[in-house]
Amino acid sequence: MPLTKSEFRKAMGHFATGVTVVTVLREPGQIHGMTANSFASVSLEPLLVLVCVDQRAQTLPLIQEQKQFGINVLAHNQQPLAEYFSHPEQSEQDARRLGVAFRFSERGTPLLEGCIVQLDCVLVSSHVAGDHTVFLAEVDSAELHSGSALLFYAGRYRRVPPEPL
Repeated sequence: MPLTKSEFRKAMGHFATGVTVVTVLREPGQIHGMTANSFASVSLEPLLVLVCVDQRAQTLPLIQEQKQFGINVLAHNQQPLAEYFSHPEQSEQDARRLGVAFRFSERGTPLLEGCIVQLDCVLVSSHVAGDHTVFLAEVDSAELHSGSALLFYAGRYRRVPPEPL
């Protein structure tokens, strides 16, 4: 029997991933974010990463239009942000309650504050792959901060305890 979508999803869920938020300008002064765990490094020469975005996601046309976006690797204590940015509609009231804060890179890319890694990415290419688009981007700059990553495994968020200093 052929593999079903649910069986495939369950199998892929057994691969632990980090959790990121993709950030992109919606319009001047308005930022849109999307939780993504389909993210990976691709190349060191040049510095390339990829992120996969569902064809129905609001983020998709924004990345296509803006040609730049941020990748923000969430810390182990940022599960509420992962949940907030997993919803297509994001209210300013909920953002304030969660303490969502952004800063802008030198190029004007919105980056989510408090993350353990912030990458400023420039779109290189995109490839439609099934029900997603794979965006390939060159990393213009990166900031690293202390902390351990939030993980996603077997359909649940997981936390890696911080290592003692």
